[in-house]
Amino acid sequence: MAAANCSLRVDRRLIDAKFESYRLSLEPLPTYTVHLDGAVAEVKLREDQYTLDHMRVYGMYNYLHCDRWYQDSVYYVDQHERVMHLAVTLDTAISKPREVFRLSADIKSCDTLVCASMHFTSPTWVALSDGTGKLYLLRTNNRGPNNTDKWEIMFQQDLGEPFVIIHSHSYAKDHKNLIDVVLLKAEKDESDIEGSGFHSVIDWLTVSCEFTESSKCEVLRHRTLTGRLAPHYAALEQDGTGLMIASDKPFMFVQIDGKPVEEQKMDTSEKKEPVYYWQQTNEDLTVNIQLPENTTKQNIEFQLSPDHLQVGVKDQVGFIEGQLFSSVDHSESTWTIAENSLEVFLLKKNKGVMWPELVPGDRRGELVMNYNQISEINERLLNITSEELHADPEKDKEPSNAEELEECDRFPEDTSSLTRFDNNTLKATHVVNLSSHQYLFTAVVNAAEMPCLCLRHDVDALLWQPQPKQENIWQHIGTFNALGYVQASKREKKFATCAPDHSYAALCECFRRVFIYRQPSPVQTVLYNRKEARHVGQVAKQQVANLETNDPVLGFQATSERLFVLTTKSLFVIKVNANGSQ
Repeated sequence: MAAANCSLRVDRRLIDAKFESYRLSLEPLPTYTVHLDGAVAEVKLREDQYTLDHMRVYGMYNYLHCDRWYQDSVYYVDQHERVMHLAVTLDTAISKPREVFRLSADIKSCDTLVCASMHFTSPTWVALSDGTGKLYLLRTNNRGPNNTDKWEIMFQQDLGEPFVIIHSHSYAKDHKNLIDVVLLKAEKDESDIEGSGFHSVIDWLTVSCEFTESSKCEVLRHRTLTGRLAPHYAALEQDGTGLMIASDKPFMFVQIDGKPVEEQKMDTSEKKEPVYYWQQTNEDLTVNIQLPENTTKQNIEFQLSPDHLQVGVKDQVGFIEGQLFSSVDHSESTWTIAENSLEVFLLKKNKGVMWPELVPGDRRGELVMNYNQISEINERLLNITSEELHADPEKDKEPSNAEELEECDRFPEDTSSLTRFDNNTLKATHVVNLSSHQYLFTAVVNAAEMPCLCLRHDVDALLWQPQPKQENIWQHIGTFNALGYVQASKREKKFATCAPDHSYAALCECFRRVFIYRQPSPVQTVLYNRKEARHVGQVAKQQVANLETNDPVLGFQATSERLFVLTTKSLFVIKVNANGSQ
C-alpha cells in the first residue's frame, strides 16, 4: 500500500499574528575567546568535488560538535589528528582544549580525504569517522566537564568511500546494546548522464555490542539509500524502527546487506498466505493469526500500548510488530486462543474512523471486508467516478475523471518532502509535501529524542519535533516570529540554529557576524504604539555580535545560555542568556 500523504498541523496557540518586528538592541553580549593549541582540521573541496551534493555534504560541514548529553561541552578535530574537548567550567571560565582521542596520522596521505565527523550516540558512546571511510564506535564512560578519561575503541570498520556521520542512536534490545548510525556521502553515478554525474548515498548501519567484558561488536544490518540531492535532514527513531529524511529529491532503498532490493522483493513475494487477517467496524478491530501446532497461551508474547502492537511466539519470528494506524483503548482490548488460532480484539479510540492499514507499511496482513462495507464503498465510488468520459455534465454531481486533472492538481513524486521509512518493510509510511516550506535548519531540543526540523511557514520559522509513537508524528513545539523572512535577507549566512529552550534563534555569517533573534519578552519601561493606540507589553530584540577575527567560521552551536563559534584558530563563546533565561 502506498504511503499516507500527511500534513503538518500548526498549533495556532504558538503563532503570534500581531508580531510587528524585531527591535535592534545595543546591549553588549559578553564574549570570551579561547585560542586553540592546533588549527582546526579543515578539508577543502577538491577540483573533482564541484557539485551541489559535495557542497552540502562536505563544503558546508559544521566542524564544531556539541555534546547534547552534556551541553556545556564542545569538540573539534585539529590538524594533529586529535579530538579536542572544551568545557564551560564556570559561568565565565572555559577549560583549555584537552585531547580525548587521537586518529591515525596516516589519514593525511588519503587522496579522497573528507572532513572528520562525529556524533554523540549516548551518554557513554560516540560514533566517529576519520574522513577516509573508516567508522569508529567509541566508549567514553560518562563524559562531562570534569571527566578526564580517554575514549576507547570498541568497533572499527573500513566502509570504503569517505563519508560524514549525520546521526546515531543507542538502544537496548534482546540483552544487546544496538547502535544505529546514519552515514552520508556523495558518490559518482555513471547512469546520470544528463545531470551532475553524482548522487547522494545514505548508509544505515545497525551494530550490535554485547553486554560482556569483551564487548564484541558486529554489523547486524547494512541498508543503503540513494537520492539525486543531499538531504537536509536524516535521523533515526529512538528504538530503531524507522528513519526520517527531509530532501528536495526522493530517496529509495537500493541495497540491503550488499544485495539489491529487487532480490529482496522477490524473496518476500514467495509468501502465499498472509501472516494475519484483520477486519473492522466503526468501533473495533479483530485480528486473526494462525498459530503453529501445539502453541499454548504461555508461548504467546503480546504487548499492546495505545499506539503500538507486538504479537509473536517465544523463540520464533513475530507476527505483528509496529505502530498502529491510530490509537486504541488498550485497557479494553483482549486476546484469546481457540483451535490453534489467536484472536486479538482492539477497541478504537476514534470511533467511526476506518483504518486503511493495521500497521502502516506492513504488507503481511490482509483486510477482510464484509458485504455491507463493500457495498458502501461501491456506492461512494459511483458518486465520484464514471466509466464514461463526461458521462452526463448536466447532472447535479458531475463525475470526476483523471483525464481532467491538470499538472498542478497532482502530487509529484519528485518534489521536496519529509518521509518516514519503516525498518521492517523498507517502505515509506508517511510523506509530507515540503514544496511550500523552505527547510531552515536542524536543532536538538532533547538529546534522548530525535532532532527537530525548522521549516519556513509564510514569514515565520516553525520548529517541529518528531514523535513517532504519536498519531500526529510531527509536533509543532515552537515558533520564531518572522525568522523565515529575516533569514532570506542574509546572503552571507552559513549556519543557523536555535536554543534548546526556544528562547532565541541565531544566524552566523561566513565571517565575523552573528545575529541573535530573541523571543518577545516583557519590557521594564512603558511603551505606547501611537499607530494602534495601545500599550506595548513585550518586545522582540535583535542583537549582533562582531567577532574579532578575520578567519572563516567553521562551526556554530547553541545551548540555552551560550553560542559557540569556531574559527580556524579560535573558539568564541557568546553569553546570550543568564541561567538559560532571556
